[in-house]
Amino acid sequence: MNVISKKKIDEFCKIHSSSESVLVTWYKKATKAQWSNFAEVRQDYPGADWIGDDRIIFNIGGNKYRLIARISFVYKNMMIKWIGTHADYDSIDAATVS
Repeated sequence: MNVISKKKIDEFCKIHSSSESVLVTWYKKATKAQWSNFAEVRQDYPGADWIGDDRIIFNIGGNKYRLIARISFVYKNMMIKWIGTHADYDSIDAATVS
């Protein structure tokens, strides 16, 4: 998958330095992935959730962090829409956050 920008990961890691290793690991795995559908994402990330609008929520770091990405399986592109702690996730609308 082509992750369009790593900027949100870098910005989040500056604030939450303890998240860096798990987010970089997720990034490396995602950029090497050749997912064609959500079922293939679930093979690598069983805790991932599809929420519509081509958005998938990834639970990262033992569910300590959440990452919302919009994926085009046809074009093999992924855009990170949001990253936050599990607690932060409870205060957003995952379907519309950008």
